[in-house]
Amino acid sequence: MPTPKVLVASDLDRTLIYSSAALALTMPDAHAPRLLCVEVHENKPLSYMTETAAALLTELGGVAHFVPTTTRTRKQYQRINLPGPAPEYAICANGGHLLVDGVSDLDWHRSVQERLASECAPLDEVQEHLEKAADPHWLRKHRVAEDLFVYLVVERELLPERWVKDLAGWAESRGWTVSLQGRKIYAVPGPLTKSAAVREVARRTGAPLTLAAGDSLLDADLLLAADRGWRPGHGELAEADWTAAAITALPERGVAAGERILREFLGAGAGRLPA
Repeated sequence: MPTPKVLVASDLDRTLIYSSAALALTMPDAHAPRLLCVEVHENKPLSYMTETAAALLTELGGVAHFVPTTTRTRKQYQRINLPGPAPEYAICANGGHLLVDGVSDLDWHRSVQERLASECAPLDEVQEHLEKAADPHWLRKHRVAEDLFVYLVVERELLPERWVKDLAGWAESRGWTVSLQGRKIYAVPGPLTKSAAVREVARRTGAPLTLAAGDSLLDADLLLAADRGWRPGHGELAEADWTAAAITALPERGVAAGERILREFLGAGAGRLPA
């Protein structure tokens, strides 16, 4: 019998792939890494990883069940062109959609909807509150994602710090979670988690070990559900100095962190020591 593959579930944005604003290329220009564009939006390059990271991800895809695990909608995820084998499984909408060979598993999605309906305040209530509470002075976009959660695009420098904390308190009492990631404020139902979908993939694949990485508050449950996890030196979790047993806080920031995370995945999951 072949040895079961390890499951590697990783957040994408600001964990494995990076916008130009998030690259954190602090070294001298002549020493900057070569970059590979992995996402184009409206005919413009949007997201990158280093060429070394691309090679590591290709290697990882050959020895593990690599599962992209993102808060992005399905449409936003499908813009990304990752190197390596096409993942059999992918998790979108923070666990709301489990893709199997690119197609949403309808039974999984139905089970998620039933849980949300029974365990937290309805989407309409949260959407209405955000529409009333957000200030047009700093609000740029208001979006509903997959009829599951809401997010705002804001001018970060104009956003009052207290506003997000107040929103988080209001949302928590209704069973929702708030996360500030760059210029986006997410309001997500508490039961809508990446970890639940990852556990389902682990069950289906029979993976003996689950590895995970992520940078935001919405990734905390994913990291806690894994056997081993990593977070980069940037993002919500780093800012809060968040850690837990079996979680490694890496010092690298920006696109260099994505490369380091892939080395760690290979070292832990494929018996290869990180270079």
